[in-house]
Amino acid sequence: MDSLILEPSLYTVKAVLILDNDGERLYAKYYDDTYPTVKEQKAFEKNIFNKTHRTDSEIALLEGLTVIYKSSIDLYFYVIGSSYENELMLMSVLNCLFDSLSQMLRKNVEKRALLENMEGLFLAVDEIVDGGVILESDPQQVVHRVALRGDDVPLTEQTVTQVLQSAKEQIKWSLLR
Repeated sequence: MDSLILEPSLYTVKAVLILDNDGERLYAKYYDDTYPTVKEQKAFEKNIFNKTHRTDSEIALLEGLTVIYKSSIDLYFYVIGSSYENELMLMSVLNCLFDSLSQMLRKNVEKRALLENMEGLFLAVDEIVDGGVILESDPQQVVHRVALRGDDVPLTEQTVTQVLQSAKEQIKWSLLR
């Protein structure tokens, strides 16, 4: 009897994807070299979309990977792990991402709203998963941390309006002291 004993690992997530209702990539972050080129990644994404966009289930096994997914209006959210990964852990990542975005977008989780708030999406995914390791599964904490990081925009990356508003606030507070 040839049994494979796998060492425990913190690296549970292989990829996080968001596709639109045509199967086109809106967001993709791969955490390992399972699909090293963009061409292979896009082919994999098209395969996932073709297998999942007409079904109501939440899990699929595809190309030796566990795919957990959810759809909302015109978006498809995917969290991908290895075939031996705990589906509940992957589902907690997916739920955290979806609930965080839902709060950040004020329950308006659709393509247009997401495209207008891509910075928030990037920050949220970075707060939830780092290098394939799950860091956070509480959407409240993710939204709080994204809001904190959004406030710390360096002066060089602020718009003129933001700089003027910040200057007005500082002058107002210095006069009120």
